[in-house]
Amino acid sequence: MKRWLRITFYLGLLTLLLVAFCDTLVESSSAGSVYTNLHEIPAKKTALVLGTMYKNSHGSINPYFKYRMEAAANLYKSGKVKYIIVSGDNGSKSYDESTDMKNVLIQLGVPQEVIYLDYAGFRTLDSVVRCKEVFDQDDIIVVSQEFHNQRAVFISQAKGVKAIGYNAKDVAFARGYLVLVREKLARVKAVLDLIVGKQPKFYGSKVAVGNA
Repeated sequence: MKRWLRITFYLGLLTLLLVAFCDTLVESSSAGSVYTNLHEIPAKKTALVLGTMYKNSHGSINPYFKYRMEAAANLYKSGKVKYIIVSGDNGSKSYDESTDMKNVLIQLGVPQEVIYLDYAGFRTLDSVVRCKEVFDQDDIIVVSQEFHNQRAVFISQAKGVKAIGYNAKDVAFARGYLVLVREKLARVKAVLDLIVGKQPKFYGSKVAVGNA
């Protein structure tokens, strides 16, 4: 029994150290590359908006979604970007994050013709790599909450994409603490995915953004 307790203890300790290492690596790698102030962020041709569900199980609008769309619309209206790629999960006919993002952006005053849909952004890695390989955009502003932008910028650096992040408004800790816990594990997975050379689930035909 004591032997198994020791093994369990050391495995738990190693897990905590791995989580702490990956967390620190992601934050340090993205330091100086994520912005909260709209006036301070450099202008670029294209924004990549990372997807999430539009409405939660109770039917109310997901605040993460709402704040990301508002941030993306503000980027466009301020002239910081000319085009927007909305990258989300469209794994079934009844679930389409990208179309939801497009529709809300149009409601917020973004012209439909500047919005490009990526239906295969199943994960952050997929969204970043497809932005480069499918949409031919490798110098971008990523739009999401700060914790997510840090990971997206970290992945972008490893995949040859010059990315900075524009931080959408975050959700109060009382409502979003589980997301923050999942983020710690997502950072471990991101590091491991890069080590093993994980690729997007789909690539597909090239899509020209603007005048390409």
